[in-house]
Amino acid sequence: MGCENSKDAVKLPASDNFSRLAADTVFTEDEVEILFDLFNRVSNSVIKDGFIQKEELQLALFKNSKKKSLFLDRMFDLFDVNNNGLIEFGEFVRSLSVFHPRTPETDKLEYAFRLYDLRGTGYIEREELKEMVVALLNESDLHLSNDNIEAIVDKTFTETDLKGDGKIDMEEWEEYVAKNPKLLTNMTLPYLM
Repeated sequence: MGCENSKDAVKLPASDNFSRLAADTVFTEDEVEILFDLFNRVSNSVIKDGFIQKEELQLALFKNSKKKSLFLDRMFDLFDVNNNGLIEFGEFVRSLSVFHPRTPETDKLEYAFRLYDLRGTGYIEREELKEMVVALLNESDLHLSNDNIEAIVDKTFTETDLKGDGKIDMEEWEEYVAKNPKLLTNMTLPYLM
């Protein structure tokens, strides 16, 4: 099975065997095996411990372990389901599953909501939305004036906060995404098939 015989291969806990992960996700066993090889490469790129550290994820995504990224931080936090500061193989597969083309849109919608809910309150607040807009612009090397950023945030928040309570809940998010389906475009990675 690919990397399992290499000296740096991760030892899978019994609960995270390939067939179990395939049963728990939209991945096939063959796809899980390919992900295992990828996981081994990423998890051993800096520290050979069989876990993905934030620095290793950053290196894999940006080819640079020093670049700051709110998206990277959020993705790492969401992948690290047990909050131990490391991404284990099962967490990696289950989290990547959200981005699979066969994953239901409702799962993608919920995951995107959690991505924007920076403080984990169950709501997206105006300041969280602004942080994400600024991060998107920075990561795209787009530079807008603060007035333009505020206008984007105001317009988006006005369109989304239908209850007018100063926060976006899941129901409002679902309605907004239904009107703006391109928001979930980056939630599908075709090469995961």
